[in-house]
Amino acid sequence: MQGVKRLAADEDNRKKPSDPDVREPSRRRFLVNTGFALGGVVVGGALGSLIPRKAKPAAPANEPAPPAVNYNRALMFFNQEQFAIVDAATERIFPSDSNGPGARELGVAFFIDHQLAGEYGFNGREYMSPPFYTGEMVQGYQGRLKRREMYEIGLREMENYSQTKLSKSFAGLTGEEQDQVLKAFESDEVKLTTISASGFFKMMRGNTLEGAYSDPLYGGNTDKNGWRMRNYPGNQMSYTDLIEKEFTAIAPSSLQEHMAGH
Repeated sequence: MQGVKRLAADEDNRKKPSDPDVREPSRRRFLVNTGFALGGVVVGGALGSLIPRKAKPAAPANEPAPPAVNYNRALMFFNQEQFAIVDAATERIFPSDSNGPGARELGVAFFIDHQLAGEYGFNGREYMSPPFYTGEMVQGYQGRLKRREMYEIGLREMENYSQTKLSKSFAGLTGEEQDQVLKAFESDEVKLTTISASGFFKMMRGNTLEGAYSDPLYGGNTDKNGWRMRNYPGNQMSYTDLIEKEFTAIAPSSLQEHMAGH
């Protein structure tokens, strides 16, 4: 028994040295390890923040910064095939030329995608109950289909027409062939049973112009280049400092820039 007690005492002395310099690293390791193991707010956050840790090595000075994430380039409604059709079609409606970029560079297809994912696509602010009557041309569409449903039907029919007439996907056609398909829709040469081919074309054309010139906050008009083509100043907060001066060219400003300050 005396031998067992002596061994136990020796073990205690080994675990609890009287030297505070020896005990401190052990205590620090315990707190650090407990903070990581529990993942707790109190231990890992409060106590853990008081315990020095090795700093992460700094990135090399010549290493390029990672590219900024552009969340306006995330699809919210279209699948990849639908997006490819809209991207190609809007580029033919609003092509790039000597005046500036076209719909593809301006991100118009992303603008349309985002609009269809929201209230515009759901006709959220419109009366959508029957009876429905054929209205005058100036009255626009009257019916039960939502815009997002009309896009799904219209894009599917564009693809079917392209495959039937030209044996290729719309996105894989040449520019002239894509124009041929779009003109067939615009003139109602394509006969559809659920929607008007010309009505769908007009809606997509209007959405194309909106995407080219809307505030970049909504996904289109990339880098405000649509406004730059028109020398449009965008969303300026005030003109009081310029109103008494000679005409001054103003760099366009987006709603995003005003929001960034808050």
